[in-house]
Amino acid sequence: MPTPASAQERFHVGRVVQLAAVAALGGFLFGFDTAVINGAVTPMREAFGMGAGLTGFVVSSALLACMVGAYLAGALADRIGRIRVMVAAAVLFTISAVGSGLAVGPWDMIAWRAVGGIGVGAASVIAPAYIAEISPASVRGRLGSLQQLAIVVGIFVALLSDFAIAAAAGGAANESWLGLAAWRWMFIAELIPALAYGVLALTIPESPRYLVAQGEPEKAQHVLSRILFDGVEERIAEIARTVRRETKASVADLRGPAGKVLPIVWIGIALSVFQQFVGINVIFYYSATLWQSVGFTESDALIQTVITSVTNIVVTLVAIALIDRIGRRRLLLIGSAGMFVTLGTMAWIFSQAPIVDGAPVLEGNAGIIALLAANGFVVFFGMSWGPGVWVLLGEMFNNRIRSTALGIAAAAQWLANFAISTSFPAMAELGLWFAYGFYTLAALASFFFVLRLVPETSGKQLEDME
Repeated sequence: MPTPASAQERFHVGRVVQLAAVAALGGFLFGFDTAVINGAVTPMREAFGMGAGLTGFVVSSALLACMVGAYLAGALADRIGRIRVMVAAAVLFTISAVGSGLAVGPWDMIAWRAVGGIGVGAASVIAPAYIAEISPASVRGRLGSLQQLAIVVGIFVALLSDFAIAAAAGGAANESWLGLAAWRWMFIAELIPALAYGVLALTIPESPRYLVAQGEPEKAQHVLSRILFDGVEERIAEIARTVRRETKASVADLRGPAGKVLPIVWIGIALSVFQQFVGINVIFYYSATLWQSVGFTESDALIQTVITSVTNIVVTLVAIALIDRIGRRRLLLIGSAGMFVTLGTMAWIFSQAPIVDGAPVLEGNAGIIALLAANGFVVFFGMSWGPGVWVLLGEMFNNRIRSTALGIAAAAQWLANFAISTSFPAMAELGLWFAYGFYTLAALASFFFVLRLVPETSGKQLEDME
């Protein structure tokens, strides 16, 4: 529940929403960039004459670059500011969009996708950090959840634009505008949101906490005066109390007096890893292939993928409505319990399915139950761990280490994403029950992890974080 101080906080709603929405555009590009390759995989593979292994690496290599971008962005944000990092990410997205669209072979495609991946990693750090630092405590959870909403909308728009471009050309491999194949325009389409992100980032002010850290309290006071109706001077004093100007933040600051990594940093890393280890990206990366492998037609499988994407958007709106009302911890606990039940159901269904030609076949009501369980899993994830982790990572660290610690945690998240995404085919060969059994155990472990170790940050000022 909000503290009395945060409950009495008066602020300019429109201004705060505007700043958070612009920052969240980084999340939109995050979602768009990671999903846009879906519609281009098959024609790109044929155009470049790639085998399955190389194709998989072209798709997944961007995730490793995301890890690098996240790691670098945290420290960079403390040196050059949040806005400059946003603009740099927009430039990387722009270069990647053009380069990927004009790639001549798999190796330069990997390079261009890696450039975009660094941008995605940077955006995944800078958006939640900036939103947390400009948001009043009483609505910080809702505004922080805009990051996840932007991500899932970006995924949906990418899939929609892939479909529209392919439909206009009569097929993704067919020639489109300027003599380029349609799949190339799928990448080039990212130019529009990338340029918008870069231009709009230049219209919002720098984070007041960064300005205070740089010895510019007057500028910080001006920024806060456009957000808060009163209490600006007191807030500047609180920020100054928690920000040391003598040295720049570094990885060394993540260690305590005994030289060990601070417990809160480990908690942030574990939150990131659990968010991925429940297998959410298996649903988004492999859902169409998965449903076809158990008996659904290609058309039905694609429809289920679209339904899942829309469902994710809707439940993120639910999270925005709840996260400041019931708190972060309770939302995560509800999500973990729901994911445990739904993933466990899928594991059980697949364990009972007969194997035909090496693949499980869902007979009778089993297919419907599995489908309901899969979408139920997306519902529980989307209303809790999807937005909740980004909100917590943006606010759980103190002012001194926020950007650096967030960068480390986000890098861990991308590494976990890569590990889960690349391991799924091998795990599925052992049996889909095995893969979903692993995700079920991860969901169960996440429940007890939150119950015992994750702090409640709802209603607290960032200056009160230990």
